[in-house]
Amino acid sequence: MIDNLPYRQVGTDDLRTGGLLCVADHASNFVPDDIELGIDRSLLDQHIAVDIGVEGIADRLARRHGIPAHIACVSRLVCDFHRNEDDRAVVPTESDGRLIAGNIGADVEDRLNRFHRPYHEAMSKLIEKAKPRMIVALHSFTPSLETSDEERPWEVSLLHNQDDRAARHAIRLFSEQGLTVGDNVPYSGKQLNATMDRHAEAAGIPYCTVEIRQDHIANKAGQARWAVMLADVMGRVALEV
Repeated sequence: MIDNLPYRQVGTDDLRTGGLLCVADHASNFVPDDIELGIDRSLLDQHIAVDIGVEGIADRLARRHGIPAHIACVSRLVCDFHRNEDDRAVVPTESDGRLIAGNIGADVEDRLNRFHRPYHEAMSKLIEKAKPRMIVALHSFTPSLETSDEERPWEVSLLHNQDDRAARHAIRLFSEQGLTVGDNVPYSGKQLNATMDRHAEAAGIPYCTVEIRQDHIANKAGQARWAVMLADVMGRVALEV
């Protein structure tokens, strides 16, 4: 973390209003020294701890494509910013069949005060200042789960709750790129859409929650490719909503 903040913001120094804004809730695998999760350290490089590839894309969108970004600096295993405060999984004790033993009996209120609330309060202030035309919530998903034999063939998916204005345009535009595109898969935004429900739908701001399959963005070349594609597609979507 920088200055003990659970987030960092990139491309916000000379902020222009009315453009795109990127949000990356699961961009980091960082665990503060005073928190013991009780897991093998190698798991921090896997999908249960971090959305692989997302941080590199968010940085590129901000630094090279003029899309400011609000990026998480703490692992979802410490505190999941993409959950509501009263969700039991906001401090998870299990993920994809892995026990997170150190979180059993954890002081959830302390985690909320240290990480979750500052993260979302800063996002709210940034949105108020930026007045974005559209928000891009960036995530990635694993091609397969440890707890399931089901393959996930989609290369990119768009998640949404009630407001699907931007998602519909994005699905069409990604399909035109020759990609296999999912609509509210491998999980549904109608069940898990906490950040965009709070910051976009509640304020009437169009949004795209974009889930990219991790094997497409596991290296810098893939991240660069997807940053270019996202900047193009999301820019075109924003003109249509």
